[in-house]
Amino acid sequence: MITDVVIAGGGPNGLMLACELALAGVRPIVLEHLAAPSAEPKANGLLGQVVRMVDRRGLYERLSGSEGPPQPNSAYFMFAAMGLDLSLLADSPVYGLAVPQLRIVQVLEERARELGVEIRREHEITGLTQDDDSVMVEVSGPDGTYRLSSRYLVGADGAHSLTRKLAGIGFPGVTYDRTTVRSAHATVPAEWVDPATGALNVPGYGAVPPFLPHRTERGGFSYAPLPGHSPLINTSEWDQPEPDAPMTLDELRESVRRVLGADVPLGPPAGEGPHVLRRLTRGNTRMAERFSDRRVFLVGDAAHVYAAAGGGPGLNLGLQDAINLGWKLAAELRGGAPVGLLDSYETERRQAARRMIMNAQAQSALIGPGSDVTELRELFTELLGYRDNVQHLAELIAGADVRYDMGESGDHPLAGRFAPDMSLLTADGPVRLAELTRSARPLLVDLTESGCLTGALSGRHETAVDLLTARPEPPAPAATALLLRPDSYVAWASSSPRPGPEELKALQAALERWFG
Repeated sequence: MITDVVIAGGGPNGLMLACELALAGVRPIVLEHLAAPSAEPKANGLLGQVVRMVDRRGLYERLSGSEGPPQPNSAYFMFAAMGLDLSLLADSPVYGLAVPQLRIVQVLEERARELGVEIRREHEITGLTQDDDSVMVEVSGPDGTYRLSSRYLVGADGAHSLTRKLAGIGFPGVTYDRTTVRSAHATVPAEWVDPATGALNVPGYGAVPPFLPHRTERGGFSYAPLPGHSPLINTSEWDQPEPDAPMTLDELRESVRRVLGADVPLGPPAGEGPHVLRRLTRGNTRMAERFSDRRVFLVGDAAHVYAAAGGGPGLNLGLQDAINLGWKLAAELRGGAPVGLLDSYETERRQAARRMIMNAQAQSALIGPGSDVTELRELFTELLGYRDNVQHLAELIAGADVRYDMGESGDHPLAGRFAPDMSLLTADGPVRLAELTRSARPLLVDLTESGCLTGALSGRHETAVDLLTARPEPPAPAATALLLRPDSYVAWASSSPRPGPEELKALQAALERWFG
């Protein structure tokens, strides 16, 4: 028996891909070597476009534990430890969701099982061979080894991906070995914490805002009072000798003293663990030579890793990789997918990964040591007083600056971009656009006068694409009609009250290009 898709890796990216495939009617098998989700503290949340995307799948409320849609950060953020005044923006793209990676895995695994996904824990890939029709996957499990024949294999197995190595895909990039990063959960004097702002007031140094990286010419410092844990303290230093002994809280105290020039009396963390206590002495920024090899695909850290940048870029990008690949792989498996659809996965996601590499390396350079960097930062601080510059960097941080090529149907300003949410009045009552995308199906939203796109879908598109006729609630949206791909990117849009023949021709071209 041949399986449609085997996913190597049951972390957030593999589970998200499994959910996307299941929504499209494909039942993948997920192989995960761990017996249970890792409790080791890793990412502390999601940032940017991916927050809006989990809302589009009905996962935001599960992850946040609160009701209602995500709200953008319209106050303050950072770029390379320099302040971004998001209040300057009419529409901030910086969405945040504070949730530990363990909880993300738990929610995605619950959702995957609800959708009928088979998850095999304590099973891992050990080998593969492929031909033009299938992939033969060798698997090691608790009862020995066995083989799985699959139409496709997706490696979501992390930065050291065995899938990538077995497929013979190179992983070029840069290794940084001059930076030492120390992290630990620790207590701080309660009287040092400003109850109004949450800032840590360090005598002899000054106020350090919570969650935001802080640079001195000697290194970096951050203080993150995350819920459910003692604050997470981080330092980064350059060209420090690497100790032979394991990391200790005393070592972190000494590092803080060097970076800030002041003592911070860090105490042992309170409450149940696990607690962070680690030292990292090098980092990698790398991108796979290609994101696929015939019937093998890569997502997340298996395809790209980043040494530094705010907002946990690896997880944010990886989840979006999974959502981009899922509907395309499912269309190929169902048959009738347009030529080049699967190839567009690499084209689009490599574009997004390349933007993040630039972002990560630029931020690394701007937080480096030396008075020359300090002067450069002074200039950048001046530039960040201008709204357009803040908008540009905010979109870069959020991943909102990515615009996919939609070909001849991509003339509208929204084409190729992630669809904005909007409130709509339908025959069944008011609804948010985000609530209409939870089935992961293509959607044609008709807000034109008298619903004049009713006959725009014919043949296969009548069953492959959902049509919604509605009226927008104020404020007026930037389009009167939108064709959304399953990943919520706009394949075609119009601003005409009644789209003319040329626009309708472009709509048909978009339907053929993306949905066959």
